[in-house]
Amino acid sequence: MLTPLTCSAMFSPAQCDEIIRYAKAGGVQEAGLVKGRQNDKIRTARIAWLDEDGDAGWVFSQVMATVSAANRSHFKFALTEFAEKVQIAVYDAADGSHFDWHSDIGAGHCAEKRKLTLVAQLSDPLTYEGGRLEMNSTGRVETAAVCWGDATLFPSFTPHRVTPVASGTRCSLTTWVHGPAFL
Repeated sequence: MLTPLTCSAMFSPAQCDEIIRYAKAGGVQEAGLVKGRQNDKIRTARIAWLDEDGDAGWVFSQVMATVSAANRSHFKFALTEFAEKVQIAVYDAADGSHFDWHSDIGAGHCAEKRKLTLVAQLSDPLTYEGGRLEMNSTGRVETAAVCWGDATLFPSFTPHRVTPVASGTRCSLTTWVHGPAFL
């Protein structure tokens, strides 16, 4: 199926807080677009990357288990690897943070092989306003679940965006699963 899928409680609130701590400890930088280009009209956010090794290894294990189950039951895509690190995004109202409509497939060694995108809600949704993940896989805009710790999976070619954060800070985890390029 090509519609988004919500995976409830992929992480507990305590695990979400721990992931945010890992990201901050590793250093958060301004987010660019492809090959580090900046375009504040398209995206304003800060990001950090988590390695699959070390203290954050459990995060990657949980992501792999969630993706595996969701793909078997819902998407049924040919998946071969996680070729990119896990990304933690920080969207802050003070920066006017947002990410306009885009898809996650593009030119480049990794982007052309992205099959599934996973976005997990790391922030308590009561601590910010705006910052909604919206997708358009069917010709109408759908808003992803905003429960603390939930994950949304969707085909990487699905147009999606993060609306501007009006107050507070929204943190999310994003990763991509790779396989043979869609034709």
